[in-house]
Amino acid sequence: MTKFLKGLIATVAFLGLSTATLAETKVVYHINDSAVAGLAMNNIKNNLAADPTAKIVVVTHGKGIDFLLDGAADAKGNPYNINVEALEAKGVDFRVCNNTLVSRKIDPKTVLPGAHIVPSGVAELAKLQAKEGYVYIKP
Repeated sequence: MTKFLKGLIATVAFLGLSTATLAETKVVYHINDSAVAGLAMNNIKNNLAADPTAKIVVVTHGKGIDFLLDGAADAKGNPYNINVEALEAKGVDFRVCNNTLVSRKIDPKTVLPGAHIVPSGVAELAKLQAKEGYVYIKP
């Protein structure tokens, strides 16, 4: 084993990371307009087809939360919850901005059951990128 590799392993251990953590792909999809929700879900399906082990979080705020509300459907009348639930079954985590719910006076009970409400969508995006190593994608 080379000195470099030994040093890298020691650094990883010192930081409390595992080599599996370094290899893990973590992606955050940012949706602030439900008009791109269908496109985003297709991107996520493609992402998972190419890398089934990817950890994916979808953060929504503003009009981007609309597809995660009960009864939401696309322009053709297709309900979003079917695709959302299928992606959740593959480990995708959907997060909804509470600031948006409050400012738009939307009852949190209307958010799809699998989605998680976070205090602030933009703060969640910042945290995932700065502190948790997520790669940012904006469909």
